[in-house]
Amino acid sequence: MPRIESVATAVPPHEVSTEASMQLARHFFQDAFPDIDRLLNVFAHSHIEKRHFCMPLDWFSSDQPFAEKNRLYIQHAEALSLAAARKCLQKAGLAPTEIDCLVFVSSTGIATPSMDSRLVNSLGLRSDITRIPLWGLGCAGGAMGLSRSCEYAGAYPGRRVLLISVELCGLTFIRQDLSKSNLVATCLFGDGAAAVVVSGDHVQASAEEGAPRIQFRDARTTTWPDTLDVMGWELTEPGLKVIFSRDIPTLIQTYMRENVESFLTSHQTTVDRLRHFIFHPGGAKVLNAYQSSLGIDAEATRHSEEVLRHFGNMSSPTVLFVLEKSMEQAWQPGDRGLVAALGPGFSSELLLLEAR
Repeated sequence: MPRIESVATAVPPHEVSTEASMQLARHFFQDAFPDIDRLLNVFAHSHIEKRHFCMPLDWFSSDQPFAEKNRLYIQHAEALSLAAARKCLQKAGLAPTEIDCLVFVSSTGIATPSMDSRLVNSLGLRSDITRIPLWGLGCAGGAMGLSRSCEYAGAYPGRRVLLISVELCGLTFIRQDLSKSNLVATCLFGDGAAAVVVSGDHVQASAEEGAPRIQFRDARTTTWPDTLDVMGWELTEPGLKVIFSRDIPTLIQTYMRENVESFLTSHQTTVDRLRHFIFHPGGAKVLNAYQSSLGIDAEATRHSEEVLRHFGNMSSPTVLFVLEKSMEQAWQPGDRGLVAALGPGFSSELLLLEAR
């Protein structure tokens, strides 16, 4: 079974408090909504204290053309990816030339040559490295990237994979969009990057002797029919316009328990036997829906809640921030953990991990 060697994260330098972003949202949206004070309650109920952005707060006050946003995406996504990747390689005790495959996940900008090809040069990876760029997976991207990385390491047990997930959600903000979805986006989304090293069975372990290793058991992708309008992007003249439905918590309540139980049953286990819950914190209501649907308490999702509180929803890398926090705690041999994230499609990604 492939194993996770290390996880590392990085955020850009501009830290914005929820109070500051709420005041900016009031300025932007008050003319469009006479009941703006009621709508701004979403900030108070978000459980988010602060977020990080690659641009300062005053940048959001001006209309920005899509070409300029995308130029900034390429510049800052590469820098943030490098920071996360270098930290991750250092934690694993590896040089960039020891990586055999690069999986790159992002949905908040466009680049051709793709961002992974740029990182081959700037990170100092081998010229013969396998490159797998994944785009359009949204909030499920971190979990799906981890699944595909582990499956690759399973197919090629003598190889190492570096997964990089980066999103600059702030750069997608459209000043002219006065929809409620955009108002909620100003409350939820932030910027961040994460990196993970995954090794196949035949690669010599780099961790200390005798320490339990977090291994990949299996993954399941589920895409429900007729749900394409639940979340995604609409490409408009000023850029990528956010789409997400207020029904997401209801969909979790409806579908998630059966989805998780059938996945775990195939591995002769159940929710109550899991010791680690690594859930993408799409928002406070999403975490509440997970708890209600699966019959787990708030303690089970405390790492997810902590990431949400300090970083907001960074889309794809957010679940990897939760994975990093989970791995900072001691896993005991035999412990099992469930990784879960939801994204456009409407899709679910589940991974079963085990300490061996």
